[in-house]
Amino acid sequence: PNVVVGTRLDILPVEIVVRGYLAGTTGTSILTLYRRGEREMYGHRLPDGMADNQKLPTPIITPTSKANDGDHDAPLTPAEIVEQGLLSALQWETLSKYALALFARGQEMAAARGLILVDTKYEFGVDRNGQIILADEIHTPDSSRYWFAQTYAEKFAKGERPDSFDKDFVRSWVAARCDPYKDPIPEIPAEMIDETARVYIQAFETITGQTFEVDAGDEPILARIRRNLAVYTPA
Repeated sequence: PNVVVGTRLDILPVEIVVRGYLAGTTGTSILTLYRRGEREMYGHRLPDGMADNQKLPTPIITPTSKANDGDHDAPLTPAEIVEQGLLSALQWETLSKYALALFARGQEMAAARGLILVDTKYEFGVDRNGQIILADEIHTPDSSRYWFAQTYAEKFAKGERPDSFDKDFVRSWVAARCDPYKDPIPEIPAEMIDETARVYIQAFETITGQTFEVDAGDEPILARIRRNLAVYTPA
């Protein structure tokens, strides 16, 4: 606990999102683009007549450029990625294979827990040997959209938003009271923090099938961190 051991990577300049459903809220999401009447996007063509939150014929990768501070991510096609020199053709082929395989495995694991893995973001980097390595956490509510499988069909038939893990309790609470980009943030009540923790505990237990346990040991946290790091520190 409290210790993560990592390896330094050079992060690849393309952000990878794999999508299995016509969903999303951002300006680069396929649902937003589809509602504008676009059908050609990210090197794919989507069929006419699709409804919000409908399952895609097959999962697709929707890559974007990794924006600099103050800029916005921009949609890319595989051809543009290679032509602009962001990745080599071999790197793109490898990265695509990894991303789709990870997503298929994630969907399989989610289905076993009564969940639908709708879409997810992956970050990849290159190590000192030039190998492409997965560079961040995956398949958590922070990087992924999950729906509850039991109620999806009913919600979809009604044209309603599918039930999901609501990870935006604090964000929504703050946004209802101020402009978080301009105004001072009001003090967040303890019950709001507790409710957010409850949602994440529920997500952990549902996604992993494990019971979330809080370490109630008597060892001080700093001592535990030092002990956990000791095996990685030269004597």
